[in-house]
Amino acid sequence: MNDIELTIPSGDLGLRGTLSVATDTAGPAALLISGSGPIDRNSDTKRLPIGVMGRIATEVTANGVSSLRYDKRGVGESDGEYLSTGFHDNIADARAALEVLLARPEVDPARVTVIGHSEGALIASAMADDDRLAGVALLAGAARSGRQVLTWQAGQIAPTLPTPVRWLLKLLRQDLVRTQRKRLDRIAASTDDVVRIQFVKLNARWFREFMAFEPAEALARTAVPVLALTGSKDLQVDPDDVSEMGRRVPTAFTGEVVDDVSHLLRHEPGPPSVRTYKRQARQPLDPRLVSLLVRWLAELVERPEPAGPRGARQPAGSRSTTHVDV
Repeated sequence: MNDIELTIPSGDLGLRGTLSVATDTAGPAALLISGSGPIDRNSDTKRLPIGVMGRIATEVTANGVSSLRYDKRGVGESDGEYLSTGFHDNIADARAALEVLLARPEVDPARVTVIGHSEGALIASAMADDDRLAGVALLAGAARSGRQVLTWQAGQIAPTLPTPVRWLLKLLRQDLVRTQRKRLDRIAASTDDVVRIQFVKLNARWFREFMAFEPAEALARTAVPVLALTGSKDLQVDPDDVSEMGRRVPTAFTGEVVDDVSHLLRHEPGPPSVRTYKRQARQPLDPRLVSLLVRWLAELVERPEPAGPRGARQPAGSRSTTHVDV
């Protein structure tokens, strides 16, 4: 693997990224888009280095697919201010990165895919109407609005909190879902890019745009094949959304829910809990999920396929939604 450090121009800013080259001649490539938060090109933060895209880059490159990953605005080596960045800015940055990738001499522009995780999957959904792509992969993505996702998360995370915390919330008559709705209402009513809630600065502009984004509408405009993979123990997006994606996507669709896999794409044999994230981050990505992704990529970029709806290229086995057991 040969890594090339480069700068991605996006508006007046420069985003720093890594192009991992897998082949000696122009070959297939993937744009890798990380999840939400102040995350760098490898999907790491100072508090929690989850390494999702760094590890996916290693996996796909080992299987002959080059990849480009980059630091978000205001993160790592990239220009800009993270807290004032909106969700639509992140989409614009991903589109700018795609243009750089398509123009690279190491890349065959007819065999370029986009792989997004979490927020990155939503961004990939917004890019799926670009028929220059060979396909998009949505890892732990959602089919409902950001506001619905954030409210659902509160309901899933509440039972996983430590028992003393749950007792305290009950004693104080605090309902996490109701509290979350009030917090989201306050953010939605704000107009500043950054607001302070309970002494914490929040990127309010990002939240407002994220809450308003409707991935189901973006998926309905899809022009290329789609892969959707979500873990059965995901606490941040509803695994049932995979089926909803299949109903919305008009092109070739492969959707699978992988048993005992968390939002961090790791194997989680016990009860799902965000409290295990630090432990999970030290583990490799779930090999079943990696295998599904690598197999889909190989099938997509190596086989010439007839055009599908709106010119989309269709991989073999054009439509399926399944559940993968341990």
